[in-house]
Parts: sequence; structure tokens; C-alpha cells
Amino acid sequence: MSSYQKELEKYRDIDEDEILRTLSPEELEQLDCELQEMDPENMLLPAGLRQRDQTKKSPTGPLDRDALLQYLEQQALEVKERDDLVPFTGEKKGKPYIQPKREIPAEEQITLEPELEEALSHATDAEMCDIAAILGMYTLMSNKQYYDAICSGEICNTEGISSVVQPDKYKPVPDEPPNPTNIEEMLKRVRSNDKELEEVNLNNIQDIPIPVLSDLCDAMKTNTYVRSFSLVATKSGDPIANAVADMLRENRSLQSLNIESNFISSTGLMAVLKAVRENATLTELRVDNQRQWPGDAVEMEMATVLEQCPSIVRFGYHFTQQGPRARAAQAVTRNNELRRQQKKR
Repeated sequence: MSSYQKELEKYRDIDEDEILRTLSPEELEQLDCELQEMDPENMLLPAGLRQRDQTKKSPTGPLDRDALLQYLEQQALEVKERDDLVPFTGEKKGKPYIQPKREIPAEEQITLEPELEEALSHATDAEMCDIAAILGMYTLMSNKQYYDAICSGEICNTEGISSVVQPDKYKPVPDEPPNPTNIEEMLKRVRSNDKELEEVNLNNIQDIPIPVLSDLCDAMKTNTYVRSFSLVATKSGDPIANAVADMLRENRSLQSLNIESNFISSTGLMAVLKAVRENATLTELRVDNQRQWPGDAVEMEMATVLEQCPSIVRFGYHFTQQGPRARAAQAVTRNNELRRQQKKR
């Protein structure tokens, strides 16, 4: 047993209650103050809770923040500034550093022909920059200057070798104009089975009511002329996906369906994929970039649908699992080969 443990043994049988009964009221008050001691280094606690209150004076009145700030500012102005140990006079001491000129040894000096000497002495900075690029001195210029001089047959560097590297200036690309499609007019044309209407494009129209989209899908069930139906970025959810699935079960003229960049969950995608099996005319299906990842089961169902539907030759989805991705790629390749053979016949 160590000496420290022996020292602790004599406190094992101490009666704490007996010691407390023998303390005076002043000692009890002091013990209570010691027990209220908190952690002063805990930065997570407010300053008033890090230690016990040791103030014995009674409060002088309510807190007046403006008066306190004014008093502190006045007190700071009245405090005399401390004089510097060495006063600043602005005198410059010492001599400025001048880099000595390095003399090139005779064995390192290069002598050129008089014609070259004359040509280089009258060369501009742009011509020197192109010469340096041709000689492979790419460390003396920016990447843009180097590749411009190598790829172009003319002198195109006007900044010179010692120019500051600046970012390339690109032409601003304007935003795409909004979709000018009139929803009500489009719905009427689909319902009337207009012969001239072969494409329904509602991309990027995000304020279409759900009942209107449902009516449009219902009208597509009996339409025989529309070949392409696109609902990209229309904030469509599972109700629209179920309406699209019902449309695919009855429509026999649609060839391309695009419902990318929407809020369709795995349940809605599964309903669409099951309906694709009952459709023999659809050749292109795009369902990528939904709000949430559909899951492994949906990706496996996609690969199965592509294997069982030889009419689909284009499929838009970024698989996250290697197995469904390989199966889907093989199925699409096989479907395209079957389509090519049918065209030959």
C-alpha cells in the first residue's frame, strides 16, 4: 500500500454528521459558500454562473445601460496616455538596400550573329513573348499567353512577358427565355386530337395546377398524334406520376416521355415503370434527377423493365448501383440492335 493510500485510510471512518454538528453558524455559512463554487473556466456558462456571488453590497438601483456606457467612455477619456519609452521622431536610420548588379562571366555570355542581335534589339514585347513560347520558356508567361503563341500562327500576345496574369473574359450567356406554351390552349388541342400537334412541351412551367396536369394526362389517353410528352421541372409529384401511368396503359401513339427534375418518389416511379410494360410504342423514357433517390428496388425494376421491353432504345437515368447499371446498359444495347435489324428487314 502506498503512502497516499495510507493517508486516505484515516479518513475512511470519519463521521461527517458529527463534524457538521460541531460547526458554528459562521463556519456553516462559509462551507455553504465553498459548496456553491462553480467552474470558472467553463466558457459555455455565462459569466454570472461561473462562480458564486461574493458581493456584499446592496444594489444601488436598476441598471441603466446608456449611463454606464457614458461613464465608461468618460473615464477612458480622462485616463492619461502613457508616454512612449522611445519617442517617435520619424527619422530614418540606416541605408536603403540596393541589389548589387551581377556580372555575367565570360564563359556564360552568348554571342549571337549580328542579324539576330539587331532583330532582337528592335523586337516588341509581344514578339519576345511569342519567341519565348516557341523556345519552350513557359515559366516566363501565363498559360494563356503560351498556348496562344503555340496554337496561333500570328502574334496575338499584346501584354508582353512581364504582364500581370489576368482572368479570361467570357461572354455572358443569357438565360433561356420562359416557356411560351399556353396550357389551356394546349389542353384543348390535345382533347380535340389535333393532327398538327405532335409534341407537348411544358418544361420549366412550375405553376401548373395539379388538376390541369391530370386533365392533360387524361386527354392523352385517347390522343393518336402526339409523339413526345415532356414535363421537365414542373414540380410534379406522385399524383401526376400515377396519372402518367394510367395514360401509358391506354395510349398507343406516344414515343417519348420525359418527367425529369420533379418531385416524384419511389412509389410514383414504380407506378410509371409498371405501366411501361403494358405500352409497346414508347421508345424513349427519361426519369432522372428527382428530388430524392428512388432506392435500390426501383433501380432493379428499371433494369428489369428495359430487359422486358425491347421497344425502349433510349433511357435517361443515372444509376448509383453497378448491377442495375450494367443490366440496363446491356438491355439498351440489345434493344438498339433489334431495332436496327427490324429496319433492315
